[in-house]
Amino acid sequence: MKKIWIALLFFSYAASAQNDTTITISVKGNCTMCKERIEKAAQGKGVHSAVWDIDTKILTLRYDPGATSSEKVQQRIADVGHDTELKTAKDYVYKDLPDCCLYREGSPEHLTHTDGEENVEHSPKVMGVVLEADDKGNLKPLSGANITLKGAAKGVTTSENGFFTISPEDNPAVLTISYTGFKTEEITVNKGDHLNVVLNRKTGLQEVKVVARHRSSYVPAGSGLRTQVITEGELLKAACCNLSESFETNPSVDVSYNDAVTGSKQIQLLGLSGNYSQLTVESMPGPRGLATPWGLNYIPGTWVESIQLTKGVGSVVNGFESITGQVNVELKKPESAETVYGNVYVNSIGKTDLNLNLSTKVGKYWSTALLVHDAFLNNSKVDFNKDGFRDQPTGNLFTVMNRWKFNNNKGWLGQIGFRILSDNKVGGETAFNEKQDKLTTTHYGAGLKTDRKEVFAKIGYVFPEKKYKSVGLQLSAFRHDMDTYFGLTTYKALQDNFYANLIYQSIIGNSNHKFRTGLSFVADNYDETYKLTRYYRTENVPGAFFEYTFSSSDKFNLIAGIRADHNSLFGFFVTPRLHMKYQPAKGTIIRIGTGRGQRTANIFSENTSVFVSSRQVNIMASANGKAYGLNPEVAWSTGIGIDQQFRLMGRRGSIGVDFFRTDFNQQVITDLDVTAREVNFYNLDGRSFANSFQAEINYELLKKLDLRVAYRLFDIQTTYHSELMQRPLIAKHRGFANLAYQTGTWKFDYTISMNGSKRIPTTGDNPVTEQQPGMSPSYTIMNAQVSKTVGNKFPIDLYVGVENLTNFYQEKVILGSGDPFGPYFDASLIWGPVAGRMFYGGVRVKIK
Repeated sequence: MKKIWIALLFFSYAASAQNDTTITISVKGNCTMCKERIEKAAQGKGVHSAVWDIDTKILTLRYDPGATSSEKVQQRIADVGHDTELKTAKDYVYKDLPDCCLYREGSPEHLTHTDGEENVEHSPKVMGVVLEADDKGNLKPLSGANITLKGAAKGVTTSENGFFTISPEDNPAVLTISYTGFKTEEITVNKGDHLNVVLNRKTGLQEVKVVARHRSSYVPAGSGLRTQVITEGELLKAACCNLSESFETNPSVDVSYNDAVTGSKQIQLLGLSGNYSQLTVESMPGPRGLATPWGLNYIPGTWVESIQLTKGVGSVVNGFESITGQVNVELKKPESAETVYGNVYVNSIGKTDLNLNLSTKVGKYWSTALLVHDAFLNNSKVDFNKDGFRDQPTGNLFTVMNRWKFNNNKGWLGQIGFRILSDNKVGGETAFNEKQDKLTTTHYGAGLKTDRKEVFAKIGYVFPEKKYKSVGLQLSAFRHDMDTYFGLTTYKALQDNFYANLIYQSIIGNSNHKFRTGLSFVADNYDETYKLTRYYRTENVPGAFFEYTFSSSDKFNLIAGIRADHNSLFGFFVTPRLHMKYQPAKGTIIRIGTGRGQRTANIFSENTSVFVSSRQVNIMASANGKAYGLNPEVAWSTGIGIDQQFRLMGRRGSIGVDFFRTDFNQQVITDLDVTAREVNFYNLDGRSFANSFQAEINYELLKKLDLRVAYRLFDIQTTYHSELMQRPLIAKHRGFANLAYQTGTWKFDYTISMNGSKRIPTTGDNPVTEQQPGMSPSYTIMNAQVSKTVGNKFPIDLYVGVENLTNFYQEKVILGSGDPFGPYFDASLIWGPVAGRMFYGGVRVKIK
């Protein structure tokens, strides 16, 4: 009889197993507490196993379809507060979840960021949950546990659900966790970490699991756009006096001098100049228009909290101008920044930077920050190649910003602030004396005086009962006033700008279907005088946009946007954009994006390099042209990116590959190739395109020793005077490597960049002594930095470094330097470094 019962049980189990079905379901959640809640809710009649993965958010369910259904299981999960593919949790149930388990979008911080993707991660905080394990192994939150930063007098305590957030000054930092009856323990963390800390009464700290630990530069897996987040930890790998130096350890962006006299720099993204990249500051317009050549110098590095770099077209919410990408700069936040942040930087040629950041909370709802930056150089004898010209302009740049933020924790939040900038620089011959030689032929000089004033404001409301719904208004205005001269050539320009952007966001049915819509208005007034000719124009651009986001699971994400605008000069135009993300397997993400961009070229401010030459400026206006007699620039950009995470020899790594193509329908051509005596501006008549391929590997070679290597290939061609040619002064090949090592309070960074040859515009009609070869040589640049942190209560960072370690520089940066007022003078053909080896050192002080 016993054997019969065993046989019956066996056949019964076998029959049941044959009827079992195994499926996967996307379930929203965050942490270990979510895992326990989801798996417990999934259990029931007919369910044989339910396992939810924290990283992928996928529930693997094995059940008997004859006894239950997937829909019933998903309903039980939704009933405890977790959205699934088919069911959405009730709002009141979701809001009762512990803080660490809240996964839906619509937070106040998200409302005032419109970078096109809600889940771009750039938090400077460490978040986590402190738990204890009972005798049965069940995890329970520890309320009131003390979390402090090592050396700090104050800290935070965990909520009733064991949740905490804390903002460390240093990266990495040491957390001290203490609770009555438990052993006090210390954990080393990095900014952005999400922790589960399980304490045991007998053995103290039993387990510390780092669920997510971000590198200093990374692409968030949740982002539908391929947006690279560059954190403060990455920025501190170099001196980073201003934004132009923030990309020294980034292989995607090139930063080069525009000429050999003014010291202005510009980025190149996807092989095209920064004119085609949209620069924003906290998702509002950054330096643009007249400020384009100098805009990177205008944002101090000590003001920057993080940078989000998006290749290709961005979100329609941010406007229509981005073509090759968007650089969004997040500044230090008044509510979370250091109370005092001071920095002093000095290099071997005498350039000095002084920075002071102050922040404080005012009352219950307000916080404020004052950011001050002063950079100056008085050494007019810096001349590495001994051509009689200063390699860097002398003078002073001073800027100050003050902003106030409001959050009443009941849905209302806002921000208001202002910024003032004054930049006075003098370049030219080392013997030039501005008081005596300005606008004379005694000595060649260049004077650049800029005054800029900005005001900005944001106000928003998050509906308390519907966190997914919010409305926000962004406002800004600036006046940019330039008064410059280059030898005997004068250029004066004034730009007044006003910007407004109204954004409403909500869902359609459930959180799988989100949308953002709104209205925008941009007004620009330009008044430029080149020599004796005045160029005046006004552009008013009202517009409307709609962006839909579909995210049924972590595997697939779609962002489709469209906007319609009317330019007072060029009429009505439509800007469609589409982004898709697909995750075929854990750790593998494929992103595809395409869209249109349009902008108006500012031919003088974007090509100031031609001012430091004897070239004749010719504008070949068209009959329909409205800006300098030229048409707007219109291009389509399409790209694909693949990111793969891996582990090798127990250490993490990633591989990223992307390809982008940009095709211009309309473009304003800057032609230096007809003759060395002229620069010609005209509308594109033919083809113009840019192909960009990049492969990048990040890997932890040894513990705390990170390696980043990359290779990039460009094919950039444009039709010049009816001939399709490679664009000048752009390297077709580039190699890159960065090593970063940290041990205790020491940090070591080394970067090497290998640049291929570049085509140089024709100089064949010059005398032989004033000619450049047709192609530049290849060259290699090396930079290194060492930093040390001393002190506990008030830590101080000491750093020293060297730029251009091999002392390579372009020897002939100026043609006709011996006769700067003659016909062959040209300081615009820059293909390599202008200055040689440079040492620097500095001190950073942070008081939380």
